[in-house]
Formats: sequence, C-alpha cells, structure tokens
Amino acid sequence: MVIALVAAPVPWTTGYVSEAGAAGRPFAMAYRIGVIVLAGGVALLGLAVHRQTPLAAALLGAAAALAAISGSVACTSQCPLPPFEPTTVADVVHAIAAIAGMVTLAGAMASIMLSSVERALRRLAALGVATTVPAGAALGLAMLFLGRSPLVAALERVLLAIAISWLIGTAALLSRHR
Repeated sequence: MVIALVAAPVPWTTGYVSEAGAAGRPFAMAYRIGVIVLAGGVALLGLAVHRQTPLAAALLGAAAALAAISGSVACTSQCPLPPFEPTTVADVVHAIAAIAGMVTLAGAMASIMLSSVERALRRLAALGVATTVPAGAALGLAMLFLGRSPLVAALERVLLAIAISWLIGTAALLSRHR
C-alpha cells in the first residue's frame, strides 16, 4: 500500500490516501489488495481477543469488513466527496465504508480500554482512543468544511498512522503471551 502511495505521479502527501486505489493509478490494484490484506489482519486481531473481550472482537470484525469493502470499492479519480465535488455511488460507498471502519476501530480501542484485559493492552488502547478521537474529529470537520486540502491530507495520514500503530502494538502485545 505504501509503495502505491509513494509511486503516485503526485506527491504522496497530498490528496486522499484512497486515491492510490482509483482506477488508472499506478499500482491501484496493489493498493486495493493491500487494504484487503490489512482488513484480514484486523479480523485476525479480533479473533485473538475474542475470549478476553468479545465486544472488541466483534467491533474489530466489523472494522475488518468495512475495510474490505473500502478496498474492494474503488473511488473515482481524486475520490471526490460531497458537498464540494460531484460524486458517484462508488465514491460514496467507499467513503462511508472507510469512515465507518475507522469509527468502528476507535470503538474497538475503547472497548479494550474499558475491559479487563492486561494493563498494557488497556493503556495502549487508551492512548489509541486519546489520539484517534481528536484526530478523527478534526479530519471529519476539515473534510466537511474545507473539502480537499493539504490539512485534510495531513490529518488523514496522521489518523491512519495512529490506527496502524495501534494495530501493530496490540498484535505485538498479544503475541508476547502466545
């Protein structure tokens, strides 16, 4: 997925991340497959916590399904979003799946934070929630009021870095005991 972003003909720090998967982009299929593989990893993480916290497992499963939808449904060039740009059904489905997936992932973080799992997992989840919620809120407001902008591009990348870091950290903590 990172290669698809970096190999784009425009700087990888601009636009929506999902633009790397739009039809006609170099490595679009690699990006979309990468998102689906990432969704599989989120689902496996859900399986890893299902005995300790069934709610978090269910939320991770839902987040995985939404990520898979996001990866399966490509947006059109530049991933236009209303109200600033004309969109297609695929653009809206992709955006809704991606946004709902991130919200669901934040819910899984909160569920783990409030559960009775080991302290390190709860602390990492608390850090995830404490950074994901404000970054996600700022991104949502920026998308709504500014539309496509350098701020939106930066906030989206920050939010994704937080989410991926939390997923990797949680998997690492869980694997210590296996």
